[in-house]
Amino acid sequence: MSKKPRVRFAPSPTGELHVGNARTALFNWLFSRHYGGEFILRIEDTDRERTSKDFEDGILKELQWLHIDWDEGPGKDGAFGPYHQFERLDIYKKYLDKLIKEDKVYPCYCTEEELKEERARLISMRQRPRYMGKCRNLTADQRAEFENKGRNPAFRFKVEKGIVEFKDQIRGAMRFDCDSIGDFIIMRSNGIPAYNFAVVIDDHYMEISHVIRGEDHLSNTALQMLLYRALGFEPPFFAHHSLILGKDRTKLSKRHGSVSVREFREKGILPEVFLNYLSLLGSSFGGGKEVCSIKEIIEVFSLQRAGKSGAIFDESKLKWLNGIYIRNYNLEKLTRQLIPFINNAGYNCSSLDEMWLFSVVEAIRDNLTALSDIGECIDMFFDAKYELSPDAQSLLKEKEALGVVRLVRDSLAHINSHSNDVYSLVINTVRENTDLKGRKLFMPIRAAVTGKLAGPELEKIFAILGRDSILKRVERAMEIVGIKD
Repeated sequence: MSKKPRVRFAPSPTGELHVGNARTALFNWLFSRHYGGEFILRIEDTDRERTSKDFEDGILKELQWLHIDWDEGPGKDGAFGPYHQFERLDIYKKYLDKLIKEDKVYPCYCTEEELKEERARLISMRQRPRYMGKCRNLTADQRAEFENKGRNPAFRFKVEKGIVEFKDQIRGAMRFDCDSIGDFIIMRSNGIPAYNFAVVIDDHYMEISHVIRGEDHLSNTALQMLLYRALGFEPPFFAHHSLILGKDRTKLSKRHGSVSVREFREKGILPEVFLNYLSLLGSSFGGGKEVCSIKEIIEVFSLQRAGKSGAIFDESKLKWLNGIYIRNYNLEKLTRQLIPFINNAGYNCSSLDEMWLFSVVEAIRDNLTALSDIGECIDMFFDAKYELSPDAQSLLKEKEALGVVRLVRDSLAHINSHSNDVYSLVINTVRENTDLKGRKLFMPIRAAVTGKLAGPELEKIFAILGRDSILKRVERAMEIVGIKD
């Protein structure tokens, strides 16, 4: 690529950052970083009824969490601002006046009710819904009559007969028949530009070289190409990647479960994992690898490998990948990431010994698939939280388990409370006095000490709890299940 590209991500702050939109942002960011270009963040806030500052702040927060940084945009002014569409209304008005003067648009006085009726009629006739040009040839007197009645016009672009063609960087040659488009609104009656009009002007003004977005925008691109031609602008290159789908192969939505980046952040998915998963979803960037660093993905990124088919979002696979990262994460960094989740589980990390906390995290990291799992896993290291699960009680009532628990209790009673080798001493004592091994040896001990049938390695648990805590728990377990001396 001879010239460094300029790409953009332009979310509307009318909701949270959707997983699909995050993937679009990521593809644009990867493209810019691969080619040493610039990534622009533009806020499309012309929907004044639904736009929210809280939503905008949330989108920025999630992008920052994902480490998707922008070169221009909110907080990073550049030569092509402002970066909020609502602050650019004078620019859109300038180009509307140009199109009016050139007779490429016309005022439309149709009400919402009239447009709905026309749409319903076309659908009943099994025709594609589109505007049929009712106001296109109104006389000056007819227009004046509507305006005297208090009707403020929207402005529609005149779509002439012909074919719209462009080459998509992912999908190849694209072709749209203008007969199926109909005259479309570029400026609403309240003076707010329609999406397709504003985006063409913004992309031109901001010198965007490549527009990378989801395939659901393909029909918008046909309209935008007509506007580029009418305004005398050179269009950018377009690339429409596949959409993210649920397991039923429909567009990912709330009925499939979590769909916002915030939800996955709060569940405890690591940002590196989320980027890794979204990058490889439906693409061939990884070359068969499922665990790739973002640096590796940037190096091999290309639009041609982005994939044309819809990609199935599998949350269970995301968590599986998250577990791999957790197991290989730097221990201190992982602990820092876990602190908010530990606090949310009802503990005060500032009151816990740092080295003790490191040892707990090291012990349980293999059992985590999400950072939010820490609450269930860390309970076993606090005596006040100790309780026997129903499954643990059932196991401890088995005949062989009774003998194991008694031996554990007796061996603990004879071990120095400051011993550093409690685990080996207990296990060796039980082995020497029974013929048990494997599950029959270790499961009763796990059940009595942790109250659960699964968890971290027993040796690590023993080292963290210490002899006094373990003895207290075993005696409590014996009391609960009625094991008598």
